[in-house]
Parts: sequence; C-alpha cells; structure tokens
Amino acid sequence: MTRHVNDLNQLVQDLTAAEEAHLIGIRRDLHAHPETGFDVQRTAGVVAGELARLGIDHQTGVGRTGVVGFIPGGAPGPTLVIRADMDALPIEEQTGLPFASQVPGKMHACGHDLHTATLIGVGAVLKEIAPRLRGNIKLMFQPAEETLDSGAAAMIADGVLENVDYALGFHNQPDEPTGTFSVIEGISGGSSDDFDITIRAASGHAARPHMAVDPIVATAHLITQLQTVISREVDPMRPAVLTIGSIHGGNTHNIIPDTVTIMGTVRCQDRESRDNIEAAVRRICSGVEATMRVACEVNYVRGVPSMVSDPHILDATMDAIRDHFGDVVVKRKTTLGAEDFALVGEKVPAFQLGIGASQEGRNDQLHNSDYQPDERSIAHGVVALSLAAARLLS
Repeated sequence: MTRHVNDLNQLVQDLTAAEEAHLIGIRRDLHAHPETGFDVQRTAGVVAGELARLGIDHQTGVGRTGVVGFIPGGAPGPTLVIRADMDALPIEEQTGLPFASQVPGKMHACGHDLHTATLIGVGAVLKEIAPRLRGNIKLMFQPAEETLDSGAAAMIADGVLENVDYALGFHNQPDEPTGTFSVIEGISGGSSDDFDITIRAASGHAARPHMAVDPIVATAHLITQLQTVISREVDPMRPAVLTIGSIHGGNTHNIIPDTVTIMGTVRCQDRESRDNIEAAVRRICSGVEATMRVACEVNYVRGVPSMVSDPHILDATMDAIRDHFGDVVVKRKTTLGAEDFALVGEKVPAFQLGIGASQEGRNDQLHNSDYQPDERSIAHGVVALSLAAARLLS
C-alpha cells in the first residue's frame, strides 16, 4: 500500500532504505554467479522474480535475454525508459571476497551487478510512487553490453523503445567518491568501430626473400601509415584515436609467412571524422596492395555511435539530485570510451548519470580483477534515479 508522505524526497529515501539490505543481497548473489554476453538466463530470472515480487508487469526474452518492466503512472504523460546492463566480463576474479565469482574466468568487474540491483530498487520505489507520476516507466534490463554484438541493439529491434519519449542510463564510477554524482554535457562518449585486416602474400625461405612476397614488411608499412590518419587527416580539434591492438604473422625464424593479421579500433566523436577515418583506412590498404605486391582483406565494422547528453534530461536529473543531496554533482570531461546506451540515445533523447562508487583507501578501476565498488552506491543510485524520474514525469 502506498504511504502518504508530503515530502517526496523523504518518501523516496525511506522506501530505498527499506529495500537497501535486500538489494545488496541481490548484488552479491549476482556477483557470485556472473554471466556474460547474451547468456544471462540466471540473471534475467532473478530480475523477473524480483519484478514479480514487486507486482511490476514485465516481459522476458526481449532482445533474446533482456527483461522489461512496465510501471504505469497515475496520469497520462510521456514514457521514460531507465536502463541497466546485466552482463559480466571474461575475467578471473582476484578479490577474495566471500561472495566472489563461483564461475571460473568470469567476473562482474564493471559493476553491472550493482546496476541490476539498483534498477530493481528503482522499480520498487517507482511502483510505490507511481500514482504521483504523469507518465509511464519502462525498466530496461539489458544483456550483452560488453560484447560487439550489442544487447541494446537487440532490445531496440524487439521494440523496447516503442512509444518511449526519454531514456535515462547510469554507470558506477569507481574513481569518484561514494555519495557524489557526475555528468558530462554535450558529447559524452566516443563512437567505437573495429577493423581486422589480413595481408596476404607469398611465403618463402627467409634466405631468399626475392623469391617471396613478405607480408610482415608490408604490414609494418601499413601500420606506420595508419598512424598518420589521426595526425594528418583528422581536424586536431576533434578527438580521435586509431589503435592497433593485435598483430599475428609467422611461426618461426626462417620462413616468410603467407599472411599477417592485424586488429584495431577507431574512436572519435563526430560523423565526419568517423567517415573520413574509415575511408582513409581503406585507401591506405589499397595503396599498400599496389606498392608492396600484397592483397589486403579489410573487415571494418561500425559499432556504437557517440553518446550525447540531452540537456533537458541532464538538467532535470541534476536538479533532483541537488535538491535532495546538496552540491554533490561533478562535471566530468568528455571521453572516447564507448557505451551501447548510445544506440538508445540515437532513437530518443537520453542521458547517462555517473554514480560515485569508490571505497575509501582503495583505487579501483573498471575491468580489473580486483574491482571492489562501494555497495552504498546502490542506495544512492536508487534515490537519485527515482527522484530524477519523478521530476521528469511531474
């Protein structure tokens, strides 16, 4: 039964406090049983069970293994989707925690267990205050954020954004104190594209290079030229990175191999740079083919676009947080880090909130085998996101 409290902030705080211990328990259970990519059936089952406990209508199997909860408000209005990612990483955990991963080679090293528990908590609060909302809430529990095959794209294809007007995302920040929140105005993330290039030539004896065509030498020229794309073909006032992350070719000292394969990534923030960089990579490969007598097979895959913070959602969220917590909002600099929540932002106005999660005396980093975020960030996130949603749907 909904309690009648004049101060919405206090009501949200009290509802969150009542759920906090349970949410921490959920987080620890998920942490001990990490699942990766789209293979998050157990996690999705926990989410569905919690939504059923809360009396929240929901649908499973959205985007293969995603879960969507639906909370109707007390009056007509826009629909806001709030998103959390559920998948873990292929990392061997080294924390030694009592609830450490029980699955070899898998770990919640990015805090998606925190995110899932937080969104369950948001659902619990918003279900209670739903009669006060002018509009509706969709809770988007997403698989496969950490993989090239995007869970956000799969859920969008299955209609998660149908009739949605706004989107609110969030991510824990281990480099920011617990109890603080962060925002990035304007372009807040980079696009992410990957490429694989296979250089094919003619193998031969290392003592008779003139009777072979050396793909290793050709690859060396190719990599050197690729590094000039950023420094000489992209406006220096526009952030962009081209990194070669892998190179494989040959098996021994005295044989010129047939092939070399390189793998790389491109990050930037504007469409013009993105298009120009891909065109330059393909052009340089064609040039190496002509000058070095090799064949270059290019597989260039566009990933997620840049994330852009919608000013209306950002301002409403900042106002709600400051009204309740005080001056605890930090403005962060833009980054070239990629996040498939940007695919949601392509479709509807969106904003992603940073939630401080550092433990005092630690220096944790995301995607680290010893990552140990502060679990108090769950309750802080529940309060902040619930109040932001209430303000957006007031």
